[in-house]
Amino acid sequence: MLIASQLEPTYARTVYPCFDEPAMKAIFNIRIVHDPSYVALSNMPAVAVSEMKDEDGSLWTVTTFNTSLKMSTYLTAFVICDFDYVTRTERGNEIRIWARKEAVKNGYVDYALNITGPIFSFLEDLLNISYPLPKTDLVALPDFGAGAMENWGLMTFQESSLMYQPSDKFTSRKAMIAIIVSHELGHQAREMLRHFFFPLKWFGNLVTMNWWNDLWLNEGLASYFEYLGAIFVEPKLSLDKIFYDHVVQPVLREDNERGVRSLSATEEKIKGSFSLISLFDSITYSKGASITWMLSGFLTEKLFMRALSSYLKEFSFSNANQDDLWTHIQMVVDAQNEVQLPASVKQIMDSWTCQNGFPVLTLNITTGTISQEQFLNKKNENSTDSYNNTWIIPISWMRSGSSQPLMWLDKSSKVFPEMQVSESEYDWVLLNVNLNGYYRVNYDQLNLKRLARLLENDPKAIRAVSRFQLIDDVFALTQFGYIQIETALELTKYLAREDELFIWNMVLLNLVPENLESTLKNYEVYPLLKKYLLKRMLPIYHYYAGFIRQNVDALEDDYFAQVYLEKIFATACWLGLQDCLNLSSELYAKWMDNPEYKIPFLIRRTVCCYGVAVGSDKEWNFAWEMYNHTDYFTKEDKDILLFAMSCAKESWLLYRYLQYGLSDTLFSSNYTSIIILYAVTKDIGHRMAWEFVTENW
Repeated sequence: MLIASQLEPTYARTVYPCFDEPAMKAIFNIRIVHDPSYVALSNMPAVAVSEMKDEDGSLWTVTTFNTSLKMSTYLTAFVICDFDYVTRTERGNEIRIWARKEAVKNGYVDYALNITGPIFSFLEDLLNISYPLPKTDLVALPDFGAGAMENWGLMTFQESSLMYQPSDKFTSRKAMIAIIVSHELGHQAREMLRHFFFPLKWFGNLVTMNWWNDLWLNEGLASYFEYLGAIFVEPKLSLDKIFYDHVVQPVLREDNERGVRSLSATEEKIKGSFSLISLFDSITYSKGASITWMLSGFLTEKLFMRALSSYLKEFSFSNANQDDLWTHIQMVVDAQNEVQLPASVKQIMDSWTCQNGFPVLTLNITTGTISQEQFLNKKNENSTDSYNNTWIIPISWMRSGSSQPLMWLDKSSKVFPEMQVSESEYDWVLLNVNLNGYYRVNYDQLNLKRLARLLENDPKAIRAVSRFQLIDDVFALTQFGYIQIETALELTKYLAREDELFIWNMVLLNLVPENLESTLKNYEVYPLLKKYLLKRMLPIYHYYAGFIRQNVDALEDDYFAQVYLEKIFATACWLGLQDCLNLSSELYAKWMDNPEYKIPFLIRRTVCCYGVAVGSDKEWNFAWEMYNHTDYFTKEDKDILLFAMSCAKESWLLYRYLQYGLSDTLFSSNYTSIIILYAVTKDIGHRMAWEFVTENW
């Protein structure tokens, strides 16, 4: 048995009577009566443990906790469990990590324990604030809907967000844990900031009593700090690549529909149209973090941290809101003369937080003109309505390889004489260098030709994040009807020389249809992709295949190999690359010979799928047998096998698999649909799954 609470945003009122408004802070005295074989945890340390009998004479334990600091209702928390913990003290703060006994015994939470203290100290130093609580508990819950929650002094996590198996050499798991832990610790920093410096006003406006409308100030900043914290404890990770790949690029893909809300909204608007829960979305987290990244970029991190610090100290125990943060940044900007802004901080930032969507800049290098408009899908019939949003846009740029001073575009269009280029094909311009800005760029044909030629001659002349952005932008522009697909493809000609997996992943996301396996739907595209992509993929494929064959452990610090290598291999096998098919059957056969052998985790899904596809019933039956060795596999491994069995190329095997899926004795009913879904994406499975569904409706 296990009890844990999750009270954000408005569930404290279901646990105890209260004014469940974040601005109405109070101090809490918590006492929990529980079964003696369990331990009770809350925000504060336990100060007394006693016993009591109920009317039936049964014995109960009473745990009483210290009085809390002044805090919001949604941050109160409790956990009743029979877990074990590991502990260490960092700057006088006792840190305990709780988990299932066997997980603690196996050392699964040691990594989290090792990084929590250092991230705390890093954030304390960065923000120049000390943590006011005597202890911090982090609890790994086997099942938890929220992912993680920053209750003050008692943080809760999904197991997968906190556990790391010492035998798992790979960084990607560590990186994910580091990112989530620092996100939640970023909140602790802000919980303490809020407590010390102003009752609630980190993210809301006390006067209006409505603070959820500025939730982004909380979550967006935490999402920004989570990457700083993660890179601090895992210095081998590349901050800008991961931030752009995981945060900026995915939200740019979402933040361009007409209905998407702005980052900050009025209280009325939220009360009228949103459920609070819907505010906990990628706009709040990722757009919030991207805008913060841009702000820190044009201010410099030094000024940004100075402003945050002064803001926090200034508002000790009084009210503040988004505008007060802008005012504080303004004060720091006014007090120096290195960084000059084209408008007030509030004018600049409101253009990003109060308007929805984001701009696309169009550059003409013959005239040096840049214009801006909201990035919207031109292919939508009803897109005749003109949107005249304008943003105040910082433009970091380079010309022919050398960095230029930051420029600003503060109206709908403007001429930058410095950006007029010469006749020479070696004279080119690149905007939004290092992705400091939250926008896309549409270059004219001339500049694109020059950039494409540059990439073919020397891809490294442009930094990896800028190559990523350049290609991502042209595909997005194609999709939304700004340019033709041929223009985008010009920029992919150089790919045989591209060695960055995160760039390859983005190219494949754009070029290879989502439901990869079914070539039926893609009969026109498939032969062209096969011809065009395969020869460009060979160098990167062979580079990594070498590691898989000889020394896969050498990739343990290659974060992107762990996240994206599978995609490269799956695509190579799908396009029929013989070496990929051979490698899959070799490794699968090796596993069949010795079930103790572990197929390299990085490409396990692909190997199992093509091992079954290239093989016969012998290979399929082995997968089935392994699947039924319950004790043997994690949930993840079992899913890989479920998927692999749908890869069979002989129709009778696939049909038998579908039949198995109906059987109550072999599967619980929720697997039936998973098996049908896997079958439907395969060539032979497409019709078969449909016939099977209609037959057995």
